[in-house]
Amino acid sequence: MQIETSRLRLRRFLPRDVADFAAYRSDREVARYQNWDFPLPLASARRLVGEYARRDPTRPGWFPYAVELKQDERLIGDIAVNRHPGGVKAELGFSIARARQGQGFASEAVRGVLAELFAQDLRTTLAECDVRNTRSARLLEHLGFLYVRQHSVFEREKQERIEISEFTLSAERWAKLKQQ
Repeated sequence: MQIETSRLRLRRFLPRDVADFAAYRSDREVARYQNWDFPLPLASARRLVGEYARRDPTRPGWFPYAVELKQDERLIGDIAVNRHPGGVKAELGFSIARARQGQGFASEAVRGVLAELFAQDLRTTLAECDVRNTRSARLLEHLGFLYVRQHSVFEREKQERIEISEFTLSAERWAKLKQQ
């Protein structure tokens, strides 16, 4: 269940994560392209961390990995995997605290999760981001994801229609990229 990369530990959420989780989820710049409640009160963060800690990463549905920086054992973000029934397809999403953005942590975390998923016979991974979130789109393309299409969704919390870019990465493409 735990995934190790050179600088990160992707693990189950722990009670000690609540304050850091609430802090980055309450940062307007981090929340800007996400569809979560903003700001995130400490009580809500505590409830979510408890809920996330009980989820099973092997079952269909969303499992959020806490992204911990090994250097100081602090939570710097999360990466969520939504396993589809049948186990051959999954969707992922990620968030990194603003102070830790631009340092390759998101790329490293996504790469670590992809390696784990594709080693478990996953066939396809999907990811979406707001079309205005060009940094996330570039990160996905850098990791080998291919742009599929753009579609719109209505965000009830924000009361606005949002354009979404959809990306995909197949196990075959991942294997080819790893050989290069």
